[in-house]
Amino acid sequence: MSLFNRRIFVASLTALAACGFEPVYKDGGSADGLRGKIRMFTPSTRDEFALVSRLEERLGRSVGAQYTLLVRLTTASEGLAISGSNDITRYNLTGTANYQLQDVATEEIVFSDAVNTFTSYSASQQSVATRVAQRDAERRLMVALADKITSQLLLNADRL
Repeated sequence: MSLFNRRIFVASLTALAACGFEPVYKDGGSADGLRGKIRMFTPSTRDEFALVSRLEERLGRSVGAQYTLLVRLTTASEGLAISGSNDITRYNLTGTANYQLQDVATEEIVFSDAVNTFTSYSASQQSVATRVAQRDAERRLMVALADKITSQLLLNADRL
């Protein structure tokens, strides 16, 4: 059985403080510099809408936009498990988001990157249940991509 050792915990916090660690969401943190400053692209699909919704939830709605976020989504579905009767019983959804943060005033790209992730869902004999599971997996994929984009933007906020 492992016992909690306060000395190790305090030493860990001291080491984090010494290396310049600071929470991004604290007042005056790097998240403050981006919150409400990014205008999102206009979504045209259900996936894009879910992505933009999550990004706005994490980064705030644009008040005085200093940047514009442009995102190009790519998704793919692949059958993972096949039953004895050649029915696909599990699907894997992969998603990639190539994004660019553009300065509104100069239209210069100040940051660009790509993130990718995956999620899965099970297929059943009932097509309605399979479709509901697919839509839920698509939504989860967009949330995961948006969270990765947000993390990368916040980690690089001091360079903007």
